[in-house]
Amino acid sequence: MKNHTKIYLKALGYDETDFIPSELSGKKAIDIHHIDCKGMGGNPSKDKDRIENLQAVTREEHLKYGDKQEHLYYLYTKHYEFLVNNGVRFDLRYLLDKIKSHDNNRI
Repeated sequence: MKNHTKIYLKALGYDETDFIPSELSGKKAIDIHHIDCKGMGGNPSKDKDRIENLQAVTREEHLKYGDKQEHLYYLYTKHYEFLVNNGVRFDLRYLLDKIKSHDNNRI
């Protein structure tokens, strides 16, 4: 299992055998998506492997929204709501800064 998947499961209290809902639709999530993508070089510093940047999504949602600048405001906003509604501890300032920085990219 990839490190970012372990981070996500631990933060949400999930086991890998649990039903993991998409944060966008509630359908069965297949991917743990980096909202701010790792890029072609990967993420050697692991600074993007943090709960504030990881989101469970379906394969279709990953293809539709993943790695597209114009969707980052939507993804971060939905992720913020999901974390709050599920009582997950996270860096509030980091996430609010991400939402604010992508506010001008809304569709």
